[in-house]
Amino acid sequence: MRAHRRYVTGVGFALVTVTACVLVGRRLTHSSWPLAHSQMPLVAFAAFCYLASFVLRARGWRRLFPFGQQPDQCRCLASVGAAAASGAVLPFRLDYLVKIGTLRRLSGVRIGLEAVALSIVSLGMVDAVAMLPLSVSATATSSASLRAPLLIVVSFGLGCCALLIGSARLVRLPLLRRSRRLQRVSDHVSEHRTQRGRRSAIVAAVYLFACWTSRAVGSALLLSALGFAFSPTTALCVLCLSAAAGVVPITAGGAIANVGATAGILLALGVGKDLAINFSLASGLLLITSASAAALAGLALSVATRALAKRAPAVLHA
Repeated sequence: MRAHRRYVTGVGFALVTVTACVLVGRRLTHSSWPLAHSQMPLVAFAAFCYLASFVLRARGWRRLFPFGQQPDQCRCLASVGAAAASGAVLPFRLDYLVKIGTLRRLSGVRIGLEAVALSIVSLGMVDAVAMLPLSVSATATSSASLRAPLLIVVSFGLGCCALLIGSARLVRLPLLRRSRRLQRVSDHVSEHRTQRGRRSAIVAAVYLFACWTSRAVGSALLLSALGFAFSPTTALCVLCLSAAAGVVPITAGGAIANVGATAGILLALGVGKDLAINFSLASGLLLITSASAAALAGLALSVATRALAKRAPAVLHA
């Protein structure tokens, strides 16, 4: 009963927050809702790209778990979707708690809290490295006003890349040996230097790069659907700066913060006020919808897989 109340409260809070954002956007623009007068086929393609990005992200995350404790793909998809949907309304990276809780609640291979935490650390580092090609491209093609914040994203990615490359030496630092937890994290990161770990990290990076590319294509399609000329450069700038909340873990999330940041980026790029606000709201709504669909799909597949696994022994004994 207590868990049911938490779910109902979370859904209610999300609906109230999204509704408030839409009402604010309606007040500031001349549209009844963000997708008014848009080209719906392009909106549908954008939503598909957003959904595909969550599937690719789940596949990449699964590769970063310690060997022998990897969950199945369905649990990763449900966890990634639930965290992304809740991250739209939860501030200060509280979506990590949703990601951990969802993964551990679903049945399957028992996964310790430490294994999940270590995989999230690896995910953040490999995620930043996978975004490097996109963030470098956005920095090279953006205006001078946006180059400074983009350089922060690039610097963070380069720092994570250096940590992964130098992880073998990192574990020998006396400072890390004084803390058992820091030592465990450094040992896990250094495992990516082994042949098996390197292969898993490379595959994960490919999946995560495809995830961000799919997200960028979806943003470009959504901009076109709202009447803006197709511009991969604009989509890359919006994607890299908006995703800083996901790549740099010290920033705050939340629908209002993300929508405001996206609108501010578009305004800095010279996009009109109405289009900037409508795109920020529409992209937020599509991301929440796609994330919820990914979570429900992962949950349904996980339940179906568990049911089939229980039925198989019964059929054999019969």
